[in-house]
Amino acid sequence: MAKAEGKSFEFESEDQVRPDYLETFEFNSPDQYICTETAEFSAVCPFSGLPDIADVIIEYYPTGGKCVELKSLKYYFISFRNVGIYQEAATKRIYKDLKSVLSTDKLQVTTLYNTRGGFDTTCIEGSLD
Repeated sequence: MAKAEGKSFEFESEDQVRPDYLETFEFNSPDQYICTETAEFSAVCPFSGLPDIADVIIEYYPTGGKCVELKSLKYYFISFRNVGIYQEAATKRIYKDLKSVLSTDKLQVTTLYNTRGGFDTTCIEGSLD
């Protein structure tokens, strides 16, 4: 729970994120570049208790022979909705969970957060090299 200007906002801990929602399908094309984007990611700032909203860009080469199934990715993202997690940590967590299910080292996750307090924040985790 966070207190901001006398207000209290409840939020969940990071253990409520559901990587078990992520599903993959077999795909044998390790040189194909895949880019998946959404403007519908949200989590909660654990400092203020206010929502953090971001565009998420996932880029990868399926060198592990798998692609992420998009409906499962959407449900995974929804599991962040009430979780208190800093922007940088959310980016790292998405990267870690996707790397685990996709079995690829050629993965990059970029989050472009909406302006907060006059600041724009972009976080990038991973590499396509």
